[in-house]
Amino acid sequence: MSGYFILAPMAELSHRALRELIEGFGGCDEYFTEMISAGGLLAGGPFEKWYIDAGPKPEKTVFQLVGGPSPCKEILLTPIIKAAGVLDRLDCAGIDINMGCSAPIIRKNGAGAAWMADIDRAGELICGVRAVVKRRLSVKLRIGYSDDFEYLVRFCRRLESAGAELITLHPRLVTEKFKRCARWDYVDRLRQELKIPVVGNGDIADAKDLAMRALTPTGSFVPVMVGRAAVRRPWIFAQAKAVLPPNTSFVPNIEETGLRFLELLARCQPPEFHVSRAKRFFGFFCDNLKWGNYLKNKINREETLMGIERVWRGYFIEQDQHKKNEADSGQ
Repeated sequence: MSGYFILAPMAELSHRALRELIEGFGGCDEYFTEMISAGGLLAGGPFEKWYIDAGPKPEKTVFQLVGGPSPCKEILLTPIIKAAGVLDRLDCAGIDINMGCSAPIIRKNGAGAAWMADIDRAGELICGVRAVVKRRLSVKLRIGYSDDFEYLVRFCRRLESAGAELITLHPRLVTEKFKRCARWDYVDRLRQELKIPVVGNGDIADAKDLAMRALTPTGSFVPVMVGRAAVRRPWIFAQAKAVLPPNTSFVPNIEETGLRFLELLARCQPPEFHVSRAKRFFGFFCDNLKWGNYLKNKINREETLMGIERVWRGYFIEQDQHKKNEADSGQ
């Protein structure tokens, strides 16, 4: 594990357009893609080529796979194993197995966090993936179904012995949403129990928070993964490096960043994804603005990328006019 700042896998968000945007601010040490369906990849789905686009930096992009068990219960026939072999032949930094997604529809199919219910079964899966993957193999997971640290340790040690080389822990229970604070003490404790690196993920609010989580009391660095905060502030990694010595200031241009994202989205994603991905991005990015909720509502009413761009530009024209009127009235 060479770096310590990592972009999290997020559905409809961790695609190439966002990675390109972040790279424009200096980038981060690793990018995880959004979840790639093992079944969809093997079936040759029409959009899979977009999900497995590792640009602009394949050498630091990790493919994340999600999928359930084989219908016949034969572990070697599990779609994830075959799909991992397919992805391993592509240019990438590694393969990550999703054992942390808590969405009901994912768990219902035995995928995501459902794997955490059975230590032996999860271990067998990682053994099978390890047999077909030469690149770095990692697993992203949660604490589990109950607040049981000992179970978590046994689970992770089984993955470690099966060939996992890195664990990412989102320290919440499978049944918990974002309202419950992430238990970062679990990340610190798990690091003491495993021989392989443990990445912490959850509740990173800003660049100072990211820098604090990455820097240990001894002055060494540990890997930290950022999700929603990196969408809200794509420059967070650059800012986090700035708050580490030497301290420098960093002021992004919000309007230009939004326009740059729309440009990248049009170039890096299929037309069918443009509007949904734009709305997802601006649902977070508008938090940087004084009247962000007002702008989100206007954007959500648009049905084309051109319409979203028009609304985005219009907001700043409107704000400039307000400032001019205030200045004139002051005179």
